[in-house]
Amino acid sequence: MKVLTLAVAAESLGWEYRFETTLEARGTISGGVLHGDLIVKSNGDPTINTRAGRGAEVFDEWAGALRAAGVDSIDGRIIGDDQAFDDEWIGAGWAWDYLQYDYAAPVGALEYNENFASLTIAPAIDSGRQPLVQLQSGSGLELINHAATGPAGSPNTIDYRRHLDRPVLEVTGAIPLGGQPDTRTVAVVNPTIFYAQALKTELSARGIAVSGPAVDFDDVAAELAATSTTTEHGGSVQTSKVIAKTESPPLRDIATVLMKVSQNLYAETLLKTVGAMQGGLGTTEGGRVVARKTLSDWGIRTDSYVMYDGSGLSRYNYITPGTVVDVLLHLYKDPRHREAFLSTLPIAGKDGTIATRMRGGRAEGNAIAKTGSISNARSLSGFVKSRDGETIVFSILANDFVIPSSTITKMADLAVESLANFTRH
Repeated sequence: MKVLTLAVAAESLGWEYRFETTLEARGTISGGVLHGDLIVKSNGDPTINTRAGRGAEVFDEWAGALRAAGVDSIDGRIIGDDQAFDDEWIGAGWAWDYLQYDYAAPVGALEYNENFASLTIAPAIDSGRQPLVQLQSGSGLELINHAATGPAGSPNTIDYRRHLDRPVLEVTGAIPLGGQPDTRTVAVVNPTIFYAQALKTELSARGIAVSGPAVDFDDVAAELAATSTTTEHGGSVQTSKVIAKTESPPLRDIATVLMKVSQNLYAETLLKTVGAMQGGLGTTEGGRVVARKTLSDWGIRTDSYVMYDGSGLSRYNYITPGTVVDVLLHLYKDPRHREAFLSTLPIAGKDGTIATRMRGGRAEGNAIAKTGSISNARSLSGFVKSRDGETIVFSILANDFVIPSSTITKMADLAVESLANFTRH
């Protein structure tokens, strides 16, 4: 599904497309103080995270921009403006029992650290006592600690689950006495609040204190609208000033992360972005409409796939290997897309999701392919050169198996190795 999503995004947005994030001071600045709110607004930039230190660089840039504007502290709130996308953060057909994990993080127009928070479990000083459990601020989850510290040398059985009826994260199991702290990642509840809280924390760490809370634009929209215009009764106008505008890396770089590590959040973000480019709100359905039209224009039959999300997490998705091959062929034959798209794919035995696969044969360093996996389904689709130097496109999809998934993986790798050894002579 990520192959389809990226293909449509590249066609609609172009490989040089960049997201934009702005900081806006809403209030007056005097004596080094912003008397009012700082609003952060984006159209979906997913790259403000720890990859290559980009998040830290952006926060450094913003702190510098605030100081250049005469702001050393903020007597107000950090407001996250996520209005570029809808608030349907979870994809249709996503399973309830994995929503706590980072790969199912909610999707919004404001995305910090790929919308997952750190959960750290450290053993107590004595066996039998509760370990120290800490959850990164802004996650929106109430933490319940039912874990224990086990005897030294005992197995680590720490687990966690998110309640369905309320935003509660329950930690269970045991961590061995004297062991190293165990750090996990947890999908946040409200990505906008998480982003705003992170911005507040990072500005404070850079010496710019913020007195007010981190809030979601939706919760204060009426208040902001009331103070944005002058009324006949003398209501005051709230002055605004853009402090900083930051562009993301281009789509070609974002797509490399998307495909090499199979990053679900990036895929869902791109699908909503494609929808928003047609005018209006960024929605998954809007993205699907664009996808259907784009693929139809390429000659892809609408009855050869069902696309419910951008990442492939949804069990409502269906696709034929022939359709995947047709999309790959179109990208390969189009000079606007060929090199940029091929560079995003993992390389057999070298990097990405197939870094440890197909080693020791002709496929190593030769095959480039996108993997796919959910329970009882595995896929591998891409390109490989034969002994004659002929480029072969392939798509291998396995469904509804009950044998070990590792066996399926070996069979797919063997098939690609066979293609790498194929010759017409």
